[in-house]
Amino acid sequence: MEPGISDHEARLRRLPDPYSLALRLREAGVVDGVICTYLHVEPEALPTLLEIADAKLAAAMSTDLRDDRGRPSNPKH
Repeated sequence: MEPGISDHEARLRRLPDPYSLALRLREAGVVDGVICTYLHVEPEALPTLLEIADAKLAAAMSTDLRDDRGRPSNPKH
């Protein structure tokens, strides 16, 4: 991880751009219509896109907690 950035930011940077941007805009309080415009998606598609983005971010968090062999890592050691 780069010095000076949060774990959350590091995970966002690993997501594909549309998902990362969608989450960043939502976190910033941008209204749905503007998010749709930036991402070039129909308003009906936004809830699903955000759901997938949330799942990808959660998976990135889960991956951070596992070692190379898929076992839970122990960050204290």
